[in-house]
Amino acid sequence: MTYPTVKLKKGEGRTLYGGGYWVYDNEIESAEAYENGGLVRVVDARDHLMGIGFINDASKIRIRLMTRKEEVIDEAFLEQRIRNAWQYRKDTIDTSSCRVIFGEADYFPGLVIDKFEDVLVVESLALGIDRMKITIIELLKKVLAEEGIHIRGVYERSDAKVRLQEGMERIKGFIGEPFDTQVQIIENGVKYLVDVENGQKTGFFLDQKNNRRDVQRICKDKTVLDCFTHTGSFALNAGLGKAKSVLGVDASDVAIEQARKNTELNQLSDVVQFECCDVFDLLPQLEKEGKKFDVVILDPPAFTKSRNSIKNAVKGYREINMRGMKLVKNGGYLATCSCSHFMNPELFAKTIQQAAVSAKKTLRQVSFSTQACDHPIIWNNGESYYLKFYIFQVCEER
Repeated sequence: MTYPTVKLKKGEGRTLYGGGYWVYDNEIESAEAYENGGLVRVVDARDHLMGIGFINDASKIRIRLMTRKEEVIDEAFLEQRIRNAWQYRKDTIDTSSCRVIFGEADYFPGLVIDKFEDVLVVESLALGIDRMKITIIELLKKVLAEEGIHIRGVYERSDAKVRLQEGMERIKGFIGEPFDTQVQIIENGVKYLVDVENGQKTGFFLDQKNNRRDVQRICKDKTVLDCFTHTGSFALNAGLGKAKSVLGVDASDVAIEQARKNTELNQLSDVVQFECCDVFDLLPQLEKEGKKFDVVILDPPAFTKSRNSIKNAVKGYREINMRGMKLVKNGGYLATCSCSHFMNPELFAKTIQQAAVSAKKTLRQVSFSTQACDHPIIWNNGESYYLKFYIFQVCEER
């Protein structure tokens, strides 16, 4: 099969030369007739092949590469990619519940598929991959079935706003037969009810798996404050780690209700409590009351999703970290993170240090980690690296 050719302007394609997979709308010199959402060959100004990917006139990211080779992208191609992605998970992580496909990091641009026990949740954010979506799902079910994993249901959560930038509608719903969308999973020994229909993103944040496990280790006999608790994952890990008491806080009534259900599921209601309130209001109030905790956990949503709002995001991260440090008993622990790609590791570290200076605290780093390995980081694709997670011991200045 021969795909239409798209030629880049002279001097363009620097992202591709650097190992990236995107071509922007202003980089294109000419193009043969193509179907929107279809596959095209990309060549540079000297007609050197840069790769094959799908094109979308509605998007500023005009082309997303699927391969750098001259090859046909058919079912056999897609199946091999799926097998590679699944084998990687089997090699590196507990696959009972995990991210099976992570967009460009698994060479499926714009596609995310999470596996929660025997349920798949799909998020499709690009036109070209959306057209392959059903084929990919069926091939994945086939690969899993070969290992005795029979998927009982698939739910689509392609309801992110970014689809509008691709000229696509936001959609959600069953792909195939309906099923109970409250799915029970177990991670690090903790049981969760995952709401794949109405929960955030695909229903549960699998990327913090290892970081939640690390928090278990520092919480024995401790008093714990878990901020931005969402459905209670860090709070429950603290409880399972034999904390003395845990308070989880979130501004979402829906999230707190789910967190309480999860607490009952794990029989931790006598240790883990939840409160619905704004963390930015609560932290100064607790400080004013003179409250102190052995462990404070900060797992906020992304304060910035673009370069334009980084300054305000820095202020937000600096404030919650300063407030959080002030609530930690001398010698206690702070777990803090950022899930924003635009808050790069250097800037996040600098912001935490500024917060420590303002709080008059000395930080002893216990650990630094990123997202779980089922969300792989591709070193020549910076967008795949987004989660930064620190644990510090917090001491008074000497």
